[in-house]
Parts: sequence; structure tokens; C-alpha cells
Amino acid sequence: MGKIRIISKASDSDEAEKINSTIKKTEGKENEFLKQAKKGIIFINSSFNNTIIQAADERGNVIATTSAGAIGFKGTKKSTPFAASKVAEALVEKIRKNLPLNVEIRMKGIGRGRETALRTLINIGGQAGLNIYCVLDVTPIPHNGVRPPKARRN
Repeated sequence: MGKIRIISKASDSDEAEKINSTIKKTEGKENEFLKQAKKGIIFINSSFNNTIIQAADERGNVIATTSAGAIGFKGTKKSTPFAASKVAEALVEKIRKNLPLNVEIRMKGIGRGRETALRTLINIGGQAGLNIYCVLDVTPIPHNGVRPPKARRN
């Protein structure tokens, strides 16, 4: 009927090398106004499609940001817990020079990568000298919800 198309799968090591090279490319792109902050806030936004992590100072000025798409994950792989852990690693690498001493973590969303990103920040951040003093869940919750649909007519 038609030609059979054979697609070869890339090995895991090839994919890991691509991700690591992308992380290294984005490491040098840091903001010029960075200073050693005593307190900071890390925002984790985990949706069904992506995981975005931002680091800010105590006033809320964004220092660094990274996401699963920016690292090199595409499609459905962006929403995986593995991608979220790599995003957290990349963020710690970006802010390693100007690492805040005390950090508050604010998580938002109900994606799959939310817990994994938090665990990775605790593990890698602790090794880098990051002191996490507060973890908050700031996911918006509707109090009344949307208006229900009209009743069906017979």
C-alpha cells in the first residue's frame, strides 16, 4: 500500500547530552543587576503542559527564570517530573554565583512536576548553600466557581 517508515529511537544518553548542552548555553545569560540577596523567593508554576521556575529577590524583582521548554524538552515531555527536576537544576546553576541565603518557595498549579521540582531544589539547593525556610502553596482556589449551565428543555 505505502512505504513503511522506520523511525529510530534516540538513546537516553543522546537526549541527556542535548539537555546538558542547552543548560550550559543558557548559564552565561544572567542579568547585570544581580547582587547578593539575603532573602529570595522561588516561584514554581507547574501546569499540565510545562513547568516554569523563577527566582526573585525579596521585593519580587525576577533574577532568573527557566522552563522545561527553554531547556530543550518538546511536546509532552515538558510536563514530566524528570523535566521539572532538570528545570530546578538549571535554575540553581543560573543563580549559583548570586545565591540568596534564605529562600521562600511558592508553588502554584497542579502539574506532575511540582513535587519533583521541590525535592530537587531541596537536595541540590542544600548542597549549594540554599536555606529554605518556607514552602507555600499559592494555587488559586475558586470560592464559588462558575455559573452552572441552564436546565435542559424538553
